[in-house]
Amino acid sequence: MIDKTILQSEILPHLSKGKCGKTAELDILEVAQAIFYRLKTGCQWRELPVKQFITRQVPTKWQAVYYHFNKWCKDGSWEKAWAHLLKKYRMYLDLSCINIDGSHTRVFRGGEAVGYQGRKKYRSTNIIFLVDNQGVVLFCSRPISGEHNDLYEIETYFDQILGMAKKAGISLEGLFLNGDGGFDSAGFRDFLWGSSIEANIAENKRGKKDFDSDIYFDEQLYERRAFCEHPFAWMDAFKGLLVRYEKLAATWISMNIMGMMKIFIRKIQTHMNNPQL
Repeated sequence: MIDKTILQSEILPHLSKGKCGKTAELDILEVAQAIFYRLKTGCQWRELPVKQFITRQVPTKWQAVYYHFNKWCKDGSWEKAWAHLLKKYRMYLDLSCINIDGSHTRVFRGGEAVGYQGRKKYRSTNIIFLVDNQGVVLFCSRPISGEHNDLYEIETYFDQILGMAKKAGISLEGLFLNGDGGFDSAGFRDFLWGSSIEANIAENKRGKKDFDSDIYFDEQLYERRAFCEHPFAWMDAFKGLLVRYEKLAATWISMNIMGMMKIFIRKIQTHMNNPQL
């Protein structure tokens, strides 16, 4: 489970509070712990062991927990909490370069931003992630329907990432961005140039008649892109993210942000316990 002290001091202050009704009487800390339990185990909402977390005398059903989760997704509370964490603990990030990659998640129940992925032969949702030089997931795009490749409307989705970075007080200007050949396009390179970001993207030679190019590419720096794979493996440890059951795009992106929070909080705790690292 997520550390209770950090949950109380760094996350709960950014989660909106109910103003009336029985759900407003719930202990928000207990509700948040139940939600993070669901992220870790991937259990169905109706199977959530509410009594294990909610200590109030009046019986509480799983719908009350989901009500708060859904409200925090829709009003942007999880994004606010994530921006706060990045801003406050920026010293634990490594922004010597950044890495971009997309990750498809299998979908069973349908919902928003869901499409058939021919290469994987199942319905999926794609999200574009931005990762720092040590494997901390910094930002992510909104969910993208699975039938599209990583370049689909990439300028729009990367602009969303820039918006998240601005809220967190993190400037990406002047940084080198590593990306595989799936992100190789003149339009995306021009967009990055206009955003003052240096593209270090591998050439996608498929369909190109002339393989000669004067585009800058640093192979040694590109090797750092392997750090993209580390956080994806860490995110897979959360059973709630292995398969998408959330139908709403807002709830699905919030679940991913919660996973990003847990990974970063674990790194913060490691540095605090071992300052020499």
